[in-house]
Amino acid sequence: MSAKPLSILTGINRPSAPSSGGMILVGDLYRAMPRTRTTFLGRAPVDQAWTAAFGQLITLSTAKRPHGPDFAPYVQELTSEVGALIEKTQPDAIHAQYPGLALSLALTRTAGDIPIIAIAHGPDVMAAERSSEERESLNEVAAASAAIVVPTSTLADRIDHLTGRRFTDRLTVIPWGIPLSDTRVRDQPPTGTGPLSLVHAGRLDDNKSTITAIEALALTDQPHRLTVIGHGILREYLEHRATELGLRDRVQFDPFLPRADLWRRLPAFDGFVFTTKCLEAFGLILIEAQAHGLPVAYSDLPGVRETLGSAGVPYTPGDPSSLAAALDEMGRDHHRRTALTTAALNNARRYDITTTGRRLRELTLRVTSKPR
Repeated sequence: MSAKPLSILTGINRPSAPSSGGMILVGDLYRAMPRTRTTFLGRAPVDQAWTAAFGQLITLSTAKRPHGPDFAPYVQELTSEVGALIEKTQPDAIHAQYPGLALSLALTRTAGDIPIIAIAHGPDVMAAERSSEERESLNEVAAASAAIVVPTSTLADRIDHLTGRRFTDRLTVIPWGIPLSDTRVRDQPPTGTGPLSLVHAGRLDDNKSTITAIEALALTDQPHRLTVIGHGILREYLEHRATELGLRDRVQFDPFLPRADLWRRLPAFDGFVFTTKCLEAFGLILIEAQAHGLPVAYSDLPGVRETLGSAGVPYTPGDPSSLAAALDEMGRDHHRRTALTTAALNNARRYDITTTGRRLRELTLRVTSKPR
């Protein structure tokens, strides 16, 4: 008789849909994890197609409240709800996504002797760096966890610092991945030199710094074109700035696209522009772009450098003139762009989601095999 599947309880305190990098990753990850039954805790509304990644999806009913005077009562109510769900599902292990945020706190406080693996994504670490309350929460979850999973050593160092280097031996680097078998490369790569058709995709906020790409276009020697795909609080400002710089005929704004639609479009572009200026936990969109054969111009951040290696053109984060020079280099040198395409495809092959799923399952088995 074969052993029963590994039972995992996890969740993200957001609507249950592939609406962000973290949500997309988690959907891929548990779908790719062999011999595992995962119960996912999320919020309504629920994307029914997305639920296929999980054995069960449960929507939380406790109303969300932000940090402030109502936060402690909110966490207490959420903890009560989560505790009842843990008692009902009796998982072998708990995966606390975004350690330090409210749902991970609730899971930690009601886990009992069920082992916890904290899984950090980046926004949770940024929150802990900004706020002492979030930092205390991160430390509480880290202290209760048997292991803390991060996608890069850069993020591990940030968490190690935030937790006073008390849990260094619990930090485990498992790089993220994507379903590589679903990616496609254009049949005929572009030839020759000249202006590039570029794409940028992601949240339109201050840290993602899309403004760097728009202002860079005003400084390039060649009239490159940029398509911006995504939504966020800075959309209106970015459109205004493009008009102000006389670039509206060279910058196109498209709404957020589900990943399948984005992936269908990626092979049509000549290159990808990555503009995050502060912390980036991993840069999953970079691997998506590379897996579709796109050379990448990227802000030279430690975590991104770790993800890409030498398979891209770096520039100084937040510096439009540095990015402009990188884009012109890609546009002028066809042989360099061809080499970057080859390097991009080779680099992307390191990040298959099946490897991520296998490694996380192996870690979970090691943790659950220890006496409680």
